[in-house]
Amino acid sequence: MASLFTGKVLVVNNRDQDEVETERELGRALENKVLLLYFGAAGCPRCRRFAPLLRDFFVRLTDEFYVERASQLGLVYVSRDATAQQQAAFLKTMPKRWLSLPFEDKFKRELELRFAVSDVPTVVVLKPNGEVIARNAVEEISRMGPACFRNWQEAAELVDRNFLLAEDFDDWARRSITDPIRRLKYKLDKRTEAKNEEKTEQDAESS
Repeated sequence: MASLFTGKVLVVNNRDQDEVETERELGRALENKVLLLYFGAAGCPRCRRFAPLLRDFFVRLTDEFYVERASQLGLVYVSRDATAQQQAAFLKTMPKRWLSLPFEDKFKRELELRFAVSDVPTVVVLKPNGEVIARNAVEEISRMGPACFRNWQEAAELVDRNFLLAEDFDDWARRSITDPIRRLKYKLDKRTEAKNEEKTEQDAESS
């Protein structure tokens, strides 16, 4: 899926507005994931109603508060906002893992033509190889919520990535599935150590 944006600049929706432009970074952000292209505009009444639903949908599938492992899901915001300020203001209310095209990027129009987007809001759902799963999933997301991701996952035939925990999009940190085991072992070791110290102190007092 990264091939769709080869040679293009994507912006991470974090405080620093980091750019994702190398092939390696694009691969980390988009490969082996179901990709949503969200065509919307902050000034559109229907988009204002739908955007909170999409935000909740995305967060419940990717945020560590809800899931131990982030689902294999990516999103690129393709705006029809009237100004760069409108786009920036809208993105501030959206998840940090969202990506977007720069406001002035003409590639947005190419994407609209490629996926026959004539109205907003539109959410195009793509397999990792670029094939279309859904031309517009707005109704599906509104009606089913996160449950519809399972259908997309099966359709996309994603490579199982269960050995990876949720990614931290700020620093691209990747953690091993053994982390929880190591943390548990650390806690057990600390408890054993504390008990041994307590027993030693008791033995010393009794002697």
